[in-house]
Amino acid sequence: MASLPSYVAIRFPDYGETPQPSVERTEMERGVPKQRILNTQVMVEVQAAFLFRTSADASAFEDWYYDTIKRIGWFTMTHPRTGQAVTARFVGGDIGTLAPMSPTFGQSYRVVKLEYLR
Repeated sequence: MASLPSYVAIRFPDYGETPQPSVERTEMERGVPKQRILNTQVMVEVQAAFLFRTSADASAFEDWYYDTIKRIGWFTMTHPRTGQAVTARFVGGDIGTLAPMSPTFGQSYRVVKLEYLR
């Protein structure tokens, strides 16, 4: 299985994670709504910005995206908060827009959404 390339850094000011609770909630005619767990595992969505320190890193990332994981593949990465290895993929295969941090694209970033099962 592919791994997130080591030259990809995560910008923490842009980081956030949202678990999908996988809970069914039924409103009752009277009283407290009932809830039940639908799945034992939940999908967690992570929003992050991938930082590329050189234009070559940004190009290499695109090659990895198109050729290695083929846009929709799963890959392993170290979870930024826990340090644990997780198997993730890009939500909808979308890697966002490449945005420059300098006029020459010496540094650039992409805001991405990842998902993994917890």
